[in-house]
Amino acid sequence: MTEKKIRILIADDQTLFREGIKMLLAAQPDMELVGEACDGVEAIELACALQPDVLLLDLKMPRKDGLAALREIAERCSSIHI
Repeated sequence: MTEKKIRILIADDQTLFREGIKMLLAAQPDMELVGEACDGVEAIELACALQPDVLLLDLKMPRKDGLAALREIAERCSSIHI
């Protein structure tokens, strides 16, 4: 029986941080990275398109900060845990 993996989206403008999180997630058999965003606008687009189970969201990002992105994602995609 195959267990369902936790689908995760990372949103952070720091490439090095995203790479570190990706390495940690790759070692977890029950987690799957489904996407990564480098700013708040991209985070909203990908969250709504990919519908991850969890979004790891940085608060200080360009174009739209994490708090503004969080509000919009919560309104548009309420099933995502942020």
